[in-house]
Amino acid sequence: MDFGFDARTEDYRKRLLAFMDEHVRPAEPGWFAGDSAAGRWEPPPGLAALQSAARERGLWNLFLPGEHGAGLTNLQYAPLAEITGRSPAIAPAALNCAAPDTGNMEVLAMFGSPQQQEQWLRPLLDGAIRSAFAMTEPQVASSDATNIGTRIVRDGDDYVINGHKFYISGAMNPRCKIFIVMGKTDPQAARHVQQSMVLVPRDTPGVRIERGMTVFGYDDGDHGGHAEVFFDDVRVPAANLIGEEGSGFAISQARLGPGRIHHCMRLIGMAERAIELMCTRALSREPFGRPLADQGVVRDWIAEARVRVEQNRLLVLKAAWLMDTVGNKGAHTEIQAIKIAVPSTTEWILDKAIQTHGAAGVGQDTPLARLWAAARTLRLADGPDEVHKRSLARRELGRYRSAR
Repeated sequence: MDFGFDARTEDYRKRLLAFMDEHVRPAEPGWFAGDSAAGRWEPPPGLAALQSAARERGLWNLFLPGEHGAGLTNLQYAPLAEITGRSPAIAPAALNCAAPDTGNMEVLAMFGSPQQQEQWLRPLLDGAIRSAFAMTEPQVASSDATNIGTRIVRDGDDYVINGHKFYISGAMNPRCKIFIVMGKTDPQAARHVQQSMVLVPRDTPGVRIERGMTVFGYDDGDHGGHAEVFFDDVRVPAANLIGEEGSGFAISQARLGPGRIHHCMRLIGMAERAIELMCTRALSREPFGRPLADQGVVRDWIAEARVRVEQNRLLVLKAAWLMDTVGNKGAHTEIQAIKIAVPSTTEWILDKAIQTHGAAGVGQDTPLARLWAAARTLRLADGPDEVHKRSLARRELGRYRSAR
């Protein structure tokens, strides 16, 4: 196996690292100044300038393969996403590579009609609008997406939608113009073909944003926030259906595979940022007359962190390589493995970095608390650890059942 970057990846890495040093890192200190203000859901005022600078450098839509994006493979994109993960509140959005827009663009690119692509994919690719993905519901165990209760009922040339969603990422952003909504069109069908997806413009009558929802107390406004949303007799044209009736579950799985690995790629960058901060702190603080770096327990944390992040990176790269060579279905085991391993590992490393910082680690003067909240949340987003472990174990056991 060749562990080197190809020439194209190395070129992107150099440009992206320079962009991070020149634009992203200097923007960090004032980025969250509006968190407690009335306009906290507005994009930070510096985002437009960062996006303009990124586009000028060709650092735009790097996540999306094929004709609509930069045309990078998963293996080529992995080290770039890792770099953006060192400042995950800023860099992905600056490059138009932030969730949930990335997954929504992938859905529209793969399954959208030409008219849907022109109306919604094009402005998303241009960064002119934002979007939201409405799947999770408070009244059911949404980790099993077949439980979704929102109804999408055909009525002549329209669909009528009724349902209650929550933690809908991106929905609080004033620039969010379109929802991809998952619900049931045929509750009597086979379990995995009951669901469909429809496009619902945010300003459609009956769409009600009930409230913004916090994540460990954070508004998460830099990602467009998270909302509780009601759909009350929302009527949209039948042409807003994505794909075919009954294809919603399959589309969701096609969407979540790349989303999971993108999260894990960025998590590697978050872990690297934590190690950087932990080492810097350990060398600069001297309790009881000795640097923290001389304490055996701190050295153990640092050594463990390095070993764990290297293991995780290799697993992510293997998953990316398999997705490129045998497809997402062929990489199913590895995608589940990284979704289990990387968030929890990064959470552990961030915890040790916070401990090294003492009180400063839990406040707003370092990025550690926000990074920890993000890593902990990703143990739930796109499927909780336990669901992935259940599926992975079932698949592993199946190998031996068939042998018997």
